[in-house]
Amino acid sequence: MRIVIIGAGFAGLYAALSAARLRDIQGVSPEKLEIALVAPEPTLVVRPRLYEPKPETLTAPLLDVLKAIDVVYMQGSAETIDAKSKFVGIVAAKGAKKELPYDRLIVATGSRLFRPNIPGLAEHGFSVDTLDDAVALDKHLHSLPGRPAVKGRDTVVVVGGGFTGIEAATEMAARLREIFGKNAKPRVIIVERSPAIAPDMGEGARPVIEDALRKLGVETRVEACIGSLDEAGVTLTSGERIEAETVVWAAGIRAAPLTQQVLAERDSFGRLLVDRDLRVPGAPGVFATGDAARAACDDEGNYALMSCQHATRMGAFAGNNAAAELLGVPTKHYHQKGYVTCLDLGEAGALFTTGWERNVKMIGDVAKKTKREINTVWIYPPQAERAVALASANPERVTDVTGFL
Repeated sequence: MRIVIIGAGFAGLYAALSAARLRDIQGVSPEKLEIALVAPEPTLVVRPRLYEPKPETLTAPLLDVLKAIDVVYMQGSAETIDAKSKFVGIVAAKGAKKELPYDRLIVATGSRLFRPNIPGLAEHGFSVDTLDDAVALDKHLHSLPGRPAVKGRDTVVVVGGGFTGIEAATEMAARLREIFGKNAKPRVIIVERSPAIAPDMGEGARPVIEDALRKLGVETRVEACIGSLDEAGVTLTSGERIEAETVVWAAGIRAAPLTQQVLAERDSFGRLLVDRDLRVPGAPGVFATGDAARAACDDEGNYALMSCQHATRMGAFAGNNAAAELLGVPTKHYHQKGYVTCLDLGEAGALFTTGWERNVKMIGDVAKKTKREINTVWIYPPQAERAVALASANPERVTDVTGFL
């Protein structure tokens, strides 16, 4: 028997850990139930931190962890899914192709930044969506002092006033002063199409964010859309021109395209609709998890967000349930009633909220301490020690990244 997991992000990693944990509990050998994880590299990209400087350091190796729990790592990119014949088409090193049969498949392919067809965006827009994107942005920022000191050289436009856009914008001034010198006066502008910045944060948390933006001197343009980009700046659909040599696109994400290979229902974000055990209805033997799945968190109408907070726990349930079906033991309904938000606000501290209503619990330096611990400790993989790694993946105990469940 074989479980194939596609993706080495938070959901894919914890699917592997949890499946291996149940296999171990049931006393089944790795030879009888193989667990294979397919990804281009055996590395976890710490994606929630890619707005920070030195993005090339924001990865964690997985090979030793996978070896410790007897999970087979298969280097390559999944290209096709044939749910009828139950195999995954993989493009391996040097373009070699192979078909990998499975008994259960876990789609943990994550999400990608949504880039609309706006003139100039592909050529001149940066992002913090992937490691390569974040490294390219960092190199660009470090190149700015060597450019002519024209209007717009020290200006950064961040498109999107959601979580990613806010964290990128509030971190940007400090990053630029580090590059240009402490006396530099960079200009940072957030462009958001909604009537307010942080449209999903609610009336309680938004004033804290707006106050932080004022303290940092971050400008905003709300109810505004980008009409076009060029190498010297952006033009809004209103006609306003902003000279800026750096434009960071942070305006929405979609499930990775591989989910389209599964013939099943999906939502407007491209996520596969799943049942409470994270199975994909209509695709026997297929589970979806993390950003690839639209999953109910509770019975009150709340659904998992596209975040590592939900992906980690969803991965643990998906891995457990895929293994449970093959081993003939009961599956477990995914549930995640607790929800928190910890938003980095750069030199203005951070914001910590609880519940889907996002009730403010901590702000400023106190919240910043929690955010720093989340980013540097809690979201990293467990130790490459078998007992520790397997214990970390109990689906009933895997918490959101803050440990507040």
